[in-house]
Order: sequence, then C-alpha cells, then structure tokens
Amino acid sequence: MANGEVAIGESSTRPLLPKEETPLLENSSKSCLPKTFANFFIAIVGAGVLGLPYTFMRTGWITGVVTLFSVAALTYHGMMLLIDTRKRLDLSLIGDSKISSFGDLGFVVCGPIGRFAVDVMIVLSQSGFCIGYLIFIGNTLSHLISLSKGFDIPLFSSAKSLYIWGCLPFQLGLTAIPSLTLLAPLSIFADVAQIGAMGVVMVEDVQTFTNQWPSDIEAFGTLSTFFYGLGVALYSFEGVGMAIPLESEMKDKSKYGKILALSMFWIALMYGTFGVMGYFAFGSSTKDIVTSNMGKGLLSTIVKLGLCINLFFTFPLMLNPAFEVFERRFSDGNYSVWMRWILVLGVTMVALLVPNFADFMSLVGSSTCCVLGFVLPALFHYQVFKGDMDRKGAFFDLGLIALGVFFGVSGTWYSLVEMFSQGKIV
Repeated sequence: MANGEVAIGESSTRPLLPKEETPLLENSSKSCLPKTFANFFIAIVGAGVLGLPYTFMRTGWITGVVTLFSVAALTYHGMMLLIDTRKRLDLSLIGDSKISSFGDLGFVVCGPIGRFAVDVMIVLSQSGFCIGYLIFIGNTLSHLISLSKGFDIPLFSSAKSLYIWGCLPFQLGLTAIPSLTLLAPLSIFADVAQIGAMGVVMVEDVQTFTNQWPSDIEAFGTLSTFFYGLGVALYSFEGVGMAIPLESEMKDKSKYGKILALSMFWIALMYGTFGVMGYFAFGSSTKDIVTSNMGKGLLSTIVKLGLCINLFFTFPLMLNPAFEVFERRFSDGNYSVWMRWILVLGVTMVALLVPNFADFMSLVGSSTCCVLGFVLPALFHYQVFKGDMDRKGAFFDLGLIALGVFFGVSGTWYSLVEMFSQGKIV
C-alpha cells in the first residue's frame, strides 16, 4: 500500500494528508461573526494601502476605483472556490484528516506538485510583502532623519540603504525566536495604528484639497498604467491564503460567504476612498508613499514613525509562513535559525535594489498574488469538480485561469519594463 493512502473496500483508495504536510496556520478556537470580520480585516489590510494614492495618480482615479472593486470581487470569488473545493474533498477524506490550509488543498488535488506550487507562491508573496516593508521603512526614515550621505560602496551609498541595513541585525534576532506568540499582539496593534494613521492622512487630505483643488486630476490612464494599477490592487488584497483557516475556525460556517463578501466590500470602499482623497489632495505631486506628502509637523512625524515601528515588528510575523515552508521542506519540519537568517538576508538585499514602494507592490501583485488569488483556486476547483460540472461552470473556471495567467504575465512585464526603463533598479 502506498504511503499516505488507505484502502477502502477492495479497490478504491483515498489520500490521507501526510504527517509532514502540516498546515501553515492552525486554529483551535471558534470565532463568532464579529471576530471573523475582524480577522478578515487584519488578514487583508496591509501596508499596500499607503501606495494607492500614487497608483491612482498613475492610472487615473476612475480606472483605479474600478480596478480595486473588480479585484475585490474576483478575489472573493477565488476564496469561495477554495472553500467549495475543500468542502467537497473533506467528504472524501478518512477520519480526522481534514484540509486546514491552502497548501493542504493543493496536495490533495494535485499531489506534491500542487503543494509545491502553493509553497512557492507563498514564499514569494510573503517575502515580497516584507521587502515592501523594508522599502517603506528605509524611504520614510531617510525623509524624516536625513543623513549627510552614505558610503561610496554599492548597496551602502544612500541614507535609505543605511536604514535598511540597520534593521538587519534586529530582524535576525526577532526571526530567530522559534515561537512568535509574544509578537502576535503587535500585528493587531499594527493594524489599529495603521487605521489611525490612515485617518490622520485623510484629514490632512481634506484640508489640502479644500484649500486648493489640484488642476491636474486625471480620470483615466493608459493600458500600461492599468496593468500597473492591477498589480497594486492585487497586492493590497493579500489575504487569500487565510481563506481556509478562517473558515475552519468559524462557529457558523453557513454565513462565511456573507461575512467574506461584506468584508471585501468595506475594505475595497476604504481603499478606494483613501486612494481618491490622497490623489485629489496632491495631484501629480503624489509620492509613492502618501505619508511622504505630509508636512514636517509633530503629528506627521509621529504617524510616520508609528508606521515604521509597526511594520518593523510585523516583518517577522509576515515572513513566518515562508520560514515554515523552508523548514518543512529542507529541515524535516525542524527549527533552523541559519535557514531563517539566509531568507532575511535575501529579503534585505532585494529591498536595497528597489527604491520605489508602489512599483514593487505592482510587481509582487502581478507576479505572485495573481497566481494565488485567481489561477490556483480556479485550477483546483476545476480539477475536483470537472466530472460533474456543466459547460457554464467549466467556462468560469477555465476563464479565470486564463484571465489570471494573462493579467499575471502582462502585469509582471509592464512592472519590470517600468522599473528598468526609469532606472528604478539600482
């Protein structure tokens, strides 16, 4: 009998989840509806929102809003495909072997290749988010606390690079902690602080554009700027991997779809409002991180420092799923500090090479989030349901796969062309 399978009757077999294929996140408590809504908010809302005003400047505000809500709808659909696929597969699994994560689902549907595809995308996306954090911290601190100059050495030549290097030893220490339980409350604190910072920025936006309305507001952009905005929107809805764990911990799972839809709508509305107000306030002068447009007063400094501190402590939490993937695959699931440190060093090196926060968001969104949010959910759903699926269902699944591949390739291409053509890779 093959490893990971048990016989049913005389001729059929059903896959059991191998012991080493542990989920990226385990949940032992059941959540009520308000807690589930809050969990969705925490899982999805990230630092990407700070780059939306600049993105709207590039794409035009109407194009940006339509793209945001379209991506929210498609992301919702992809997450529900994952839930439907998990429910069908759980009926065929034996005993206590249940699907608890995106990676588990990939393994049951496509075997090791499915797990590998999910693992690669999770490592790339989580690393991409952390690279964005370091870019934000480096750029923000270099504007707040100006250094005279860096050193005449590659990767040490700017103030931004020195601040990023300064984060490295502390991040090596934080990521060396085997259990991040003590750091977990900082993630919630980071989201609360980010909402507060967004509120402060929006108040300043209102004051700015009520005093002097910019004359260079554009409603629409070009095809290339559309793909740019699409990548940023995909980056901003970064919680696809949490769909299955959050559904698993709900008390009333029948209301999962409604809570998810409500969460996605309100988050898209918040994103759109923040992006439009930021763009309307500063027009063509909008910077890649909108907080850079704020003045140099005490409140502005507190907001910027608070965001830097929060992202600094969120960094090890966000990178933890990538650590688990590497340790499961290369260290038999055992803790490996040197493997973690190599990954942190790699993330730091990439952050030094890409100075523009919003440009990198677009690249990560197009190259990884598109696959996680659209391609893999539709592919897994099609593989499981194709035996009893009508033409309409097959069309939607295959259409989403094709759309995801097209958007992913086109968005990645346009993002790379933009970054190299303007000398944004240093």
